Amino acid sequence: MEFSEDLEAFRTQIREWINAHCASDLRGRSQDATAIAPGTDNAICWGGRNFNFASATQRNWMEAAAEVGMTAPSWPKAYGGAGLSRAQVKIYHEELKAAGAPVPLQSFGIWMLGPALLAFGTEEQKKHYLPQITRGEIRWCQGYSEPGAGSDLANVQTWAEDKGDHWIINGQKIWTSYADKADWIFALIRTDRDAPKHKGISFMLIDMESEGLTTRPIRLISGKSPFCETFFENVKVPKQDPNGMSRIVGELNRGWDVAKHLLTHEREMIGSSGSAGPLGGRSVGAIMNDENGLQDNAPLRYEAMKYEVDSMAMGLTLDRYKDMAKKGGVGHASAMLKYEGTELNKRGYELLMSLTGSDGAAWDSPHGELASEWLRTKANSIEGGTTEVMLDIIAKRVLELPYK
Repeated sequence: MEFSEDLEAFRTQIREWINAHCASDLRGRSQDATAIAPGTDNAICWGGRNFNFASATQRNWMEAAAEVGMTAPSWPKAYGGAGLSRAQVKIYHEELKAAGAPVPLQSFGIWMLGPALLAFGTEEQKKHYLPQITRGEIRWCQGYSEPGAGSDLANVQTWAEDKGDHWIINGQKIWTSYADKADWIFALIRTDRDAPKHKGISFMLIDMESEGLTTRPIRLISGKSPFCETFFENVKVPKQDPNGMSRIVGELNRGWDVAKHLLTHEREMIGSSGSAGPLGGRSVGAIMNDENGLQDNAPLRYEAMKYEVDSMAMGLTLDRYKDMAKKGGVGHASAMLKYEGTELNKRGYELLMSLTGSDGAAWDSPHGELASEWLRTKANSIEGGTTEVMLDIIAKRVLELPYK
């Protein structure tokens, strides 16, 4: 399918395409007044070898989008994307929102690994892995943090011993989101123990079905376990696939370059959740009008309107930085986006808890899984770099404040 370069014609075209391929039972989930919290993991299409689609229509929607590159619309067509411009991608998401249609596929492959491969991967790696990501055939997880390497990420100690044509890996990763459901992991592995800690790391791609690789979910305060511990016990990883393609992205022992690039995209992704907000597409005013008497609560109304204005401002800021990224990246400014997006998302859920009162706090709530989602936002201050680390980066690298 060829999309028009004229933006008005494209808007009409993409609207018709959404209406033709996204079934009505998939839409309006966020418009349900009885479930003002965002959709649960069951409503998200993650893809992968072992993913169980919630319905045939969910599968059809993903496959229709993948066929024309709309699961990763900004990626080049040669790698499974649609090759859309920045303006076209924005219109696409506007039309998805207007139709109440879900994003057809979400994954760490799209958000993080894909951009890293586009920047550092070989042509063979791009042509092999990227189309599999856009078609939802492989679900990836991220192997970065370790028990002794969180904020000090370059201190990773998971070690790959060189055995000639393969590596033997031993060590542990922690906070590995959805590792128990992933097919492959992209991981920071130490390949030179004698080099300075930033210099001896490689960015490696590893099949989660490798012998000796196991996962264990971590139970959270929210009652769910998106995070896992991941253990490597004499895991054998070939240096090359049968077709000669390297399992290392970028250069050997230069994985920190790839890691920094990927973290920028991860922090932008986390930051964007703040502008999207937890209101499921409904305005604060609409929610307040649904609750008896809340529209007359002046302090709460003030906080609600302030949140809504800040969300709009954050959205415009993200648009500005995305335009900057096309001209060379946002660099350390991604720390600002991650920090503000995190705080805004947490504020939004605090507001929802105030709006819904004791009903929202109940585990079996008429407002869906609001209490669980509210507790989950506490992790926003940790994942992708802690709030303290983000503020330190902003002070030193963005504002260039003096420090000893």
